[in-house]
Amino acid sequence: MYNKRQELVLDFIKDNPNTKREDIEVFLTKMGYEATKMTITRDLKLLLENNDIEKSGLAKATVYNPYIKAGLLNDVNIETYFNKDQDERLPDIKGFNFEVFSALKDLLTPKEKIELEQLNNTYIEKRNKLSPNLLQKEFERLTIELAWKSSKIEGNTYTLLDTERLLNENISANGKTREETNMIINHKKALDFVLKSPEYYKNLTVAKIEELHKLLVDELGVATGIRNGMVGIVGSNYKPLDNSYQIKEALKNLIAVINKTENPIEKALITVLMIAYIQPFEDGNKRTSRILSNAILLANQYCPLSYRSVDEIEYKKAIILFYEQNNASYFKELFLEQFKQAINKYF
Repeated sequence: MYNKRQELVLDFIKDNPNTKREDIEVFLTKMGYEATKMTITRDLKLLLENNDIEKSGLAKATVYNPYIKAGLLNDVNIETYFNKDQDERLPDIKGFNFEVFSALKDLLTPKEKIELEQLNNTYIEKRNKLSPNLLQKEFERLTIELAWKSSKIEGNTYTLLDTERLLNENISANGKTREETNMIINHKKALDFVLKSPEYYKNLTVAKIEELHKLLVDELGVATGIRNGMVGIVGSNYKPLDNSYQIKEALKNLIAVINKTENPIEKALITVLMIAYIQPFEDGNKRTSRILSNAILLANQYCPLSYRSVDEIEYKKAIILFYEQNNASYFKELFLEQFKQAINKYF
């Protein structure tokens, strides 16, 4: 349990990355605390021992940052968190946090890995029993439901039956915009591309991610390639990176993490969260994240997700929680639930 001064120090470091001890001293003075160098040093030592902060640098170059891994999978009361308006929620991470890359490991417990692998073995057994024709039909069914739900998350008003008719008979639904129709079709294009050569996504590159994004935004008036400018996030004050140099750096860091991560579920979970977090493109980021994570699962002989039963609002809440707090707990819960349901519903 921290005293009031120590709580202020922790909050200050969370709000001001790369904080120096001198910055804390100035802040505490403004807040009416007469804290000596020794007192602040003791406070910092306590916060470090409790893994609430971390330090880097030496001597006068020493800086302090929030210890991200400690909160990556912390329990959060979603209802309480989102009862506050976005302007009332105080993000732990106001802008993009490069420190998060070092925390993107051990998102699954050893027990979870074993259970998920056993579940996936069920998928492999069921898949191997299907004839080529029936297997193709199952992938067509998953494609329809993924195209529908992924588009619906982005505000598309196509129904599931309208989506099925469009993709099977090439008949667009009445009263829908051209953009909505193309968004649905593009999901099929992208997933068909993945299914032709799943092994292509065994290892990721920036070019492979851009390639998938290009398929997903075809004829939607969206620029392709890494963006160079700011994008806003509806429902959150989180501010992604706003220049192409840093975005490319973030993507390269992410690719390095994904390629060295061994467990396919963990690889896919990191991918779907971090592509959305980095926001490398001017639009279509979450769509790209979902298809790319499925590509990784398929490349490693794991069952892909359709997200068919996920609630769109809860999905968005889970993503926003990661934007604002770098907390992956709620999204992990939704993701694993959808993986389990996919194994039960398909093949």
